[in-house]
This record gives sequence, C-alpha cells and structure tokens, in this order.
Amino acid sequence: MNLFFSWLTGWAAVAVAMAIVWLVQRATRRADWVDVAWTVGTGSLAVAFALASDGDGARRALIAALAGLWSLRLAWHLVARLRNSREDGRYVRLRRRHGDSADAWLFGFFQAQALLCAFFAAPALIAARIPSPVGWPEILGALVWAVAVTGETVADRQLRRFRDSSPESRVCRSGLWKYSRHPNYFFEWLHWWSYVVVGWQAPHGWLTLAAPAAMLLLIRKVTGIPPTEEQALASRGEEYRRYQREVSPFFPWLPREGSP
Repeated sequence: MNLFFSWLTGWAAVAVAMAIVWLVQRATRRADWVDVAWTVGTGSLAVAFALASDGDGARRALIAALAGLWSLRLAWHLVARLRNSREDGRYVRLRRRHGDSADAWLFGFFQAQALLCAFFAAPALIAARIPSPVGWPEILGALVWAVAVTGETVADRQLRRFRDSSPESRVCRSGLWKYSRHPNYFFEWLHWWSYVVVGWQAPHGWLTLAAPAAMLLLIRKVTGIPPTEEQALASRGEEYRRYQREVSPFFPWLPREGSP
C-alpha cells in the first residue's frame, strides 16, 4: 500500500475515534481524558502501521512492541491519575476562556489531537517498511527506548510518592526532580529518538526527526511546560519560583548553588 495512503487511512480512523471521545466529554464534562485517548490512539496506530507494513518481520515486531508497551505504560499512568480526580485545571481554564463556544473549540482541539496521533505514529510506518534484516540500529534503538521509558516511569513514581506524602503547597525536589523540573517530559521526548535510530536507514528516514523535534516544541512551548508551570506557580507560589531559579527546566543538570 502507498505510504501516504496508509498514513491517511490511519489518520481518518483516529479522527473518528476522537470524535467519539469528544461526545463522551460532552456528557461527562471531562475533557482531560483526551490525554489518554491521544496516548492510546498514537500507540495503536503505530502498532497497526508496523504490523501491516511489508518490511522485515523482526523489525516490524520490534517496532510494534516498542510503541505498544510505551502506550500501555503511559495510558495506565494517566488513567490512575485521572480516575479519582476532578477535571484537570488546564481544561477547566479552557472552558472558562471559551465560554459558550467551549464544546465547539474542544471538537477542533480533539481533531488536532487526532492529527498529532497520525503525525507521531508516522516514524513507525516509515521504519517498518525497511526490508533488510535487523542489526545494530535496532539494538541501539531498543536501548534508547529502554532508558527513556525507565526514566519516565521512575520520574512518575517519584512524583506520585511525593504527592502522597507531602502538602499540596510543597515542591518535589527528590530523585530526578532535583536535576530537572520536568524529568518525565525529558524522558518522554528521549523516547521518540528510538524510532529515529531504527528508521534513519529507511527511504525518507530523515522524516523521523520530525517527531522528536515536534515533541520538543510542544513540551517546551505549547502544551507541556508552560501550562504545567502556570498551574504550579498558582498553587505553590514563591517556593516554585525558587525551584525555577535553581533547577533546569528540561534537560537534567546539576542544580544551581543554593538548591537543597
């Protein structure tokens, strides 16, 4: 099947699924479940792209496993965080900002998420079409994936333990959070490089670079760090401002002088 037609078909399928998720959020008033839908949609589409391609079977199986396990881990983490909470403050603010047109705006937002699902699943489609046997790029890609997913899992657990044992106003500085204000985001971004390492040898393999580049932009400038830190400043005030002065925002690094 033509590469672009395969991608277009996958995008259409996720767009329909996101429309259904939007209907659910209208009934429940919980737009934050779109984060789970994006994770499951991206992972499922990447798995489908890998299994339906005509490249080397071992590589296709590896890519499907990497994408599927990443999606399952992150979706499980998000479900655990959302199921016993109220709607995420980011989406509450969006509803207030858009007023009566909030549902219409959210429909467009959900469809943008469908497009992003197809965008981030594209590296799996490109890499899975390589006909040659697996070799060192696949080993290196799997190692990058393992480091990234392990790091993100550790960061998520450290933050959850801290929140379970500390007041709402406290700032987590333990473990990986001493070296980056957002180590979970850093390792999520690192994860997307695993598909670049595997897919670089494919025709049009350079296109796989678009995924980590776009993820870096989204995390640092759009949907990741800016709204997260806005909410942290609102709830933790001066303590979080001091944390911002002393700890790297994204890339792990030694804390500045004066940090505990």
